Amino acid sequence: MDRLEAAAQAQNISLDADQFAQIMDAADPLGHLRAEFEIPTVGQVTGSTGEHSDALCTYLCGNSLGLLPKRSRRILNEEMDEWATKGVVGHHHHSKGRSWISYRRQIVEKMAPMFGAAPIEVGVMNTLTVNIHLMLAAFYRPTGTRNKILIESKAFPSDHYAVESQLQWHNQPADALLLAEPRAGELTLRTSDILDLIERQGDEIAVVMLSGVQYYTGQVFDMAKITAAAQAKGCVVGWDLAHAAGNVPLSLHDWNVDFACWCTYKYMNSGPGGISGFFVHDRYAQDAGLARLTGWWAHDEKTRFEMSNRFEPNPGAAGFEISNTPILTAATLLGSLEVFEQTTMEHLQEKSVLLTTYLEYLLNKHAAQHIRIITPSDSRGAQLSLLFATDKFDAVFNDLMSAGVICDERKPNCIRIAPVPLYNTFSDVKRCAEVIRAALIR
Repeated sequence: MDRLEAAAQAQNISLDADQFAQIMDAADPLGHLRAEFEIPTVGQVTGSTGEHSDALCTYLCGNSLGLLPKRSRRILNEEMDEWATKGVVGHHHHSKGRSWISYRRQIVEKMAPMFGAAPIEVGVMNTLTVNIHLMLAAFYRPTGTRNKILIESKAFPSDHYAVESQLQWHNQPADALLLAEPRAGELTLRTSDILDLIERQGDEIAVVMLSGVQYYTGQVFDMAKITAAAQAKGCVVGWDLAHAAGNVPLSLHDWNVDFACWCTYKYMNSGPGGISGFFVHDRYAQDAGLARLTGWWAHDEKTRFEMSNRFEPNPGAAGFEISNTPILTAATLLGSLEVFEQTTMEHLQEKSVLLTTYLEYLLNKHAAQHIRIITPSDSRGAQLSLLFATDKFDAVFNDLMSAGVICDERKPNCIRIAPVPLYNTFSDVKRCAEVIRAALIR
């Protein structure tokens, strides 16, 4: 907040002024990255043909689906052309130097720094929940005394179902699913409560698998502290980074995380249903004896085509990649990664803090009596989750969407708003707050 106030004072204007948002946008060192994306018009997202239908919409839904990077369209079209003109030859001889057989390599080399990982620790395959199952197949080893899996009580349903089904697959009792619950009357989890739960029951926990960023509240968990505490009790630690990937800085290697999985279609902008990434710490890189579900692409690439049927895994995360890389979905991710290479996660977070702080200020000043912001100010990424009175909720959400302010709802009364630093502006935030304010007073 201090930076925003200092900027307003330097220009002798109010934080509320339209001019303030414009000044912040003009001074934004990441502002040029917005031009890397296709931004729909109001008419395109609402179907309207009115006066403002040709204006760009205010897209604040990157926590659900990121916008299309222009580079992704170009690279995807290039791969389609390669397929059309080369056929199978494109696997080894590619006119753009991106041979399909080694496509994964350029993906993981660009993606690994975003996760504080070495390329050998990062893989790309499947979609998120499939990868969660594959990681649990390797790392969940229940015993008579250590059989529980810890997740948050309001984990994304797919995580809950995956863990529940893993327990059933291993013939474990229902109480092997251990849920971290917020305190009565609270919606977010206190780190101290998670650590206390691990300390009390850690000897019975086989795997701790929380979300890096909680999808509903937007809370960022203290991954370093939780990982260290759980491993001190002998637990394996994995993270679902669906809402953390491309959103907050991560140091998976230094935190000593055992495994992690993420989707790439939210903040990483790979497109609907885009390919998933995963992490396996390099202390497992040479562990050929680690039981896992396997396939031919996990076989040592130097001898893969000898077809010996004697499995010898690739070192590192590549030894978990069951099938060959799906080029068309990897191509859209590659385009987005080229955009991320123009900045750093730390610089993105710096802008993200300014955007969410600005939105929080505007909402608290003009609509505090109608809104409860449940995302913690000291542990969040790009998302603010807003709770409304149920009699106001539908009107607010409908007005936002009708105005071309794209966000998402979680019934019965939560609206999630995510100003993404790659392509959102301070003017976007101002526009969103104005529409909410007007909807609440009419």
